[in-house]
Amino acid sequence: MSGCASASFGSRKEFVTVEATGYCKCGECCGWRRNLLLQPVYAYGPMKGERKKVGVTASGTKAKKGTIAADTSVFPFGTKMKIPGYGSGVVEDRGGAITGHKIDLFFRTHKQALEWGRQMVRVEVIRP
Repeated sequence: MSGCASASFGSRKEFVTVEATGYCKCGECCGWRRNLLLQPVYAYGPMKGERKKVGVTASGTKAKKGTIAADTSVFPFGTKMKIPGYGSGVVEDRGGAITGHKIDLFFRTHKQALEWGRQMVRVEVIRP
């Protein structure tokens, strides 16, 4: 891990370079599809075919601007980040393809997520 760390009232602040990708709540970004009853279900993985709550994060919150998905063994739920070109956010979600120093940033539309794309950014991290 690269960066400087400093103490701040019980939380740790550091600067880390991560690969940041945009995502939205669509099936293409989040791995779901509709079944024959038009219900959203997981499209693949160990929960394939099971009902999916669209727009709800792994921590149970509603995904919104500022929601970050991360590898929670690296950036636990509640970790705050300041991302240049995006703004501030909190880790509230995770995904199977998000490992190590990779994060996904939530956008309201698929177009906005695609415009962000995938980029290397140096973020300020404030751990809980």
